[in-house]
Amino acid sequence: MTAATVAEPTSRPAARSPQVLRWLGAYTASTLGDSVYYLALSWAAVSSGSPAQAGLVMTVAAVPRALLMLVGGVLADRLGPRRVVIASDAVRCLSALGLAAILFLASPGLWVLAAVAVVFGTVDALFLPAVGALPPRIADRDQLARVQGMRGLAYRMGAVLGSPLGGLAVALGGSATAFTVAGVLFALSLPLLCALKLRPLPTEERTDGTALRDLVDGLRYLRRHRVLGPLMIVVLLADLGFVGPLNVGLALLAQQRGWGASGIGWILFGFGAGAGAASLLLTVCGRVPRAGAVSGWTMVLGALSVGALAHVPLLPAAVGVALSVGLLAGLSGALCNALVQTECDPAYLGRVSAVSSLCSLGFAPLTFPLTGAAIGLWGAGPVFAVSAGVCALSGAYVLLVPALRKAELPRS
Repeated sequence: MTAATVAEPTSRPAARSPQVLRWLGAYTASTLGDSVYYLALSWAAVSSGSPAQAGLVMTVAAVPRALLMLVGGVLADRLGPRRVVIASDAVRCLSALGLAAILFLASPGLWVLAAVAVVFGTVDALFLPAVGALPPRIADRDQLARVQGMRGLAYRMGAVLGSPLGGLAVALGGSATAFTVAGVLFALSLPLLCALKLRPLPTEERTDGTALRDLVDGLRYLRRHRVLGPLMIVVLLADLGFVGPLNVGLALLAQQRGWGASGIGWILFGFGAGAGAASLLLTVCGRVPRAGAVSGWTMVLGALSVGALAHVPLLPAAVGVALSVGLLAGLSGALCNALVQTECDPAYLGRVSAVSSLCSLGFAPLTFPLTGAAIGLWGAGPVFAVSAGVCALSGAYVLLVPALRKAELPRS
């Protein structure tokens, strides 16, 4: 049985679906909590140790997240994504509030912060595949593109509002207050998640083997799928070429140009505004004709904008280029996510989402130190050009693989 047979005959618009709105509210609260938590953790780490030690605390979460991501996908498919997401947010809530209580009563060492970071990294490995597997269980197949657009808007709102909220909490009461705010936000997601009612999977699609067998079965399903297998290569290439310049290259570029920290903020604002506009477009339209081909061309054009960032001397022009990067990369990313949602059998979506998250959040951040070292040796121009070439390669791959180029989203 394919994913297409799960959709109901009459679809309800995603924006008017109580199920989708509950999920969206929970996801927004959780994203805000994440943003506040990471700001509070970085501030507490910097206040308690050296910059190198603070960097180590912020990095330790990436290890369990990368190692356990595939396990999280198996659990999402075996136990159901709703249960995994509820458990994840409950653990994050208790961890944040527990750390807040410790900070109110004492001044713990960095090892306490590192331990909490490891817990959050482990929970992220379970949460990300599960949250990616929820939409097809609460929305009709022809509404999944809109749901991905709504998810993108919620993520951008969490990123934009979460950091100022965390900064205000730190200013008013220190890291302990910020961790309390994060815990409360995670708690707000729980009643909304508990109210969700998922569509059951057909009996023959339920996982009934061992966890290892389920993992192998999911990887085999992904490898054999004519769209999803190649799409994972696209996700990996796009993020390998993109995240280094955005997360490391911009800071070094702003330092060289004399734009300062405020310049980085304006460039990131331009990127966020463009990505938010792309999510809004998908939310309103619900469907982009020839989604596969459009995603390929937007990746190629976005790669040109990434390469151009290193050659823009003035800050306003750099903000404009960053806006185009956000718009094009945001649209291609949202279309890829929507294709994953609509092409994948819901019984395998947790495992497929885990592989996709591993490609973007597990492997791609490994380019951070390489990007920084390369810019120090050769300058920003050549490094941004190579990164742009990798991004362009992902788009070219989409256009050269017939199954990807011809992939379509279902009609609303």
